[in-house]
Amino acid sequence: MDMKKKILVLGGTGYLGQHLLVRFSEEIKHQQQKYELAFTHYSTPPQSLLNEISPSIAFHVDLQTGQGLDSIATTFGQPDVIVNCAALSVPRVCETDPTAAMAINVPSSVVKWLSNFGDSVLLIHLSTDQVYEGAKSFYKEEDEAFPVNVYGKSKVAAEQFISANCSNYAILRSSIIYGPQTISPIVKSLPIQWIDSVLLKGAEVEFFHDEFRCPVFVKDVVDVILTLSKKWISDKEQMKLLLNVGGPDRLSRLQMAEAVATVKGYDTSLLKPVSASSVNRGVNSPADISMDISKLSQTLGIKPTPYLDGVRLTLDATAHS
Repeated sequence: MDMKKKILVLGGTGYLGQHLLVRFSEEIKHQQQKYELAFTHYSTPPQSLLNEISPSIAFHVDLQTGQGLDSIATTFGQPDVIVNCAALSVPRVCETDPTAAMAINVPSSVVKWLSNFGDSVLLIHLSTDQVYEGAKSFYKEEDEAFPVNVYGKSKVAAEQFISANCSNYAILRSSIIYGPQTISPIVKSLPIQWIDSVLLKGAEVEFFHDEFRCPVFVKDVVDVILTLSKKWISDKEQMKLLLNVGGPDRLSRLQMAEAVATVKGYDTSLLKPVSASSVNRGVNSPADISMDISKLSQTLGIKPTPYLDGVRLTLDATAHS
């Protein structure tokens, strides 16, 4: 009898997806965890990633139409845990194409496919802190979701769709995720690496002093997902969970940059504070979507990495890569 638990990562070639696959694969190699691993991709998965996370099966899936999902059930079997990291997550892009944002970010084809398996699968879905309005500090999970842009609205729609149609789910409202580059480098700029690269030039750079988030270290997000997966596999108890997943620090963009400057020894006088309202980014951005993460600590016993420590770990990894 096959006792291996099957983990499926949707959007496995993205930033979080790659970090997650590597970690699950390490669990399989080092701790003899009985997992089987599969992931979906839309564009061709890079060989470097496939080499790092073998054994795993890669499936080409169009998550908008659901095309390719059925072949997962036939080849890989019914998953025990599905982690949905796939999204259109650039707010400006969502703003220009709301139809695509809704079609990609609301996982209707996945949820429909899941309904074939009864209530034996856990869906872990990545949402965002941008579901909050941004009018106060330290939002709690039960605060009203009142997004100010299309990206946030598409993520609220996804949360509502999942909670209405899935018997077991964990929705993770993640803040800005930062950390080391992935095995197969992703093209979009990573927050710490980008700040480092602009400060390295030694010219003045403007940063918002009045927009606040709780940036979260990527390995902490991976820990949350791993802990939830193990909990589900061992307890098999019904799970309907909504969690804020942020770091322990409420920071402005300016403070985020100051930490990088401190760690690298750059001249902090190069950092120029500006107001977010002085720049037109083609999208409304909430002013303060810092989150209360006490439920995360209470429910899973996870204490996320302080930002300054995370920055050090990120820049150390960059120096050694």
